[in-house]
Amino acid sequence: MTAISDFIALQAMRRPDVPAVADLASGKSWTYAGLDRLTGQLAQALLDRGLEPGDRLAVLARNRGELVALQHACARTGVIYVPLNWRLSAPELADLVEDCQPGLLLGDDQLAAAGLEGGDLADFIAASAELAPVAGGEADPDRVSLILYTSGTSGRPKGAMLSEANLTETAINFSILGDVTASSVFLCDAPMFHVIGLVTNVRPVLMRGGCCLVSDAFIPARTLSRLGDPDLGVTHYFCVPQMAAALRAEPDFNPASLRKLTGLFTGGAPHPAPNIEAWLDDGISIVDGFGMSETGTVFGMPIDRELIRQRAGSAGQGTPRIRSRIVGADGADCPVGEAGELWLKGPGVFSGYWQRPDANAEAFVDGWFRTGDIARADAQGFHWLVDRKKDMYISGGENVFPAEVESVLVAHPDIAECAIVGVGDERWGEVGHAFLVLRPESGCDADSVLAWLDGRIARYKLPRHVSILEALPRNGAGKILKRELQTYPIPGASR
Repeated sequence: MTAISDFIALQAMRRPDVPAVADLASGKSWTYAGLDRLTGQLAQALLDRGLEPGDRLAVLARNRGELVALQHACARTGVIYVPLNWRLSAPELADLVEDCQPGLLLGDDQLAAAGLEGGDLADFIAASAELAPVAGGEADPDRVSLILYTSGTSGRPKGAMLSEANLTETAINFSILGDVTASSVFLCDAPMFHVIGLVTNVRPVLMRGGCCLVSDAFIPARTLSRLGDPDLGVTHYFCVPQMAAALRAEPDFNPASLRKLTGLFTGGAPHPAPNIEAWLDDGISIVDGFGMSETGTVFGMPIDRELIRQRAGSAGQGTPRIRSRIVGADGADCPVGEAGELWLKGPGVFSGYWQRPDANAEAFVDGWFRTGDIARADAQGFHWLVDRKKDMYISGGENVFPAEVESVLVAHPDIAECAIVGVGDERWGEVGHAFLVLRPESGCDADSVLAWLDGRIARYKLPRHVSILEALPRNGAGKILKRELQTYPIPGASR
């Protein structure tokens, strides 16, 4: 009897000839039966290389459809899949390889660019085609099958250890929140070293028997064309708010071509309410949510546009499968509407960080995962992410959340990007230092921006220092490095 080891195997039995994954760059595609066979062949290739349960397979490669099968092949054999971020520098990648100590390192041309020695991913995949697939077997759902490294904006990246049971929770939770069905088609151009690209774009749709279209990169004009292509039939697309704005800015942007989407799903950064409302006015559900490498999908807004409009900017509600608390500095639960640290518990929460007992001790309290995010919630369980706890500063005894001020600043017509950090101040304890990137040919200056901001937020939240930069410092994952901004010189004139 053949055991059902995962949802690919299940769907291969139930709908063998239905399209499962298509690689838009290469033109390759796999039905569920074909994907199941490829997964089994890759699993045998891992065993032939001598990898055993608990060994790590590290992969440094751009998106390709076979990566879906390769991660599942690891799960079937007990090997731990470790996708590496090709946007990192060579020294950063070397540190990750040293940390995870892979039994096998595979990649594409990114390997040579990073100065790493490993096997050619394409050759490994091609050779597996000659192998008999590993016979189905019951995998331990609680065994770690994936390590996702965090972006490391405040220190050395940590490897979040995720089991198949954890990953299935993302499949379940997003399937509920995102209205995923067997007819769903996901377009994935998020990098597959990230939880969105490798997990949220893959697990829910495969669980339900739909199709995942894998793209090699986000190119606004090309992505917009694909989203509106009736032959592709895309229903679900994930992006950050900046990507959504880039789609709207394309000369060929036509809302009518996107109205068949179930939704554009956004997260990862503040999303100003006016921008959300513009999508809603165009008849397109722009659906904010919240998740983490450590937890997968946590919250999501409804698909209904009027419900989104009522709470534009909210990250939405959770499902009954995950518990959440908002906790104050005293360790007690905050009253409804009051901001505090978001704590999570449930079968989707990871087991801990790879070889980081110090970080694990800090992250968990009585089984609750301390996310480090500041949030608030209303009586109906809709959540708003306010800021990262580490980014908050106290000015004159008042808590200031930089993300709140940043979300107002980005509505300024001359500001392309901004970031705010807290810096020491003799009078107030801490004040805000705003860093602005202006749009081309902008004629504004620091004083005019502050004058515009005054009256839109409380005066104690107004930055006291302003610097204008050509670009904000970012890490390999594209996240702003606020710890570097805190080392920048403070302008001579305090405002």
